[in-house]
Amino acid sequence: MEILSILIPVSLALGAAGLAAFVWALRSRQFEDPKGDAERILNNRWDDRPRPD
Repeated sequence: MEILSILIPVSLALGAAGLAAFVWALRSRQFEDPKGDAERILNNRWDDRPRPD
């Protein structure tokens, strides 16, 4: 039973850290344009350049 006095605060602290990281990501606009990022990866502009021979 004594281990619960350690595990419960540790799990609450980890949960709070995860929530804080998620809120930080929202405020720094990490999720602003996920569809645009996916399309930008697929549109490879390197293929449009002529290759030197």
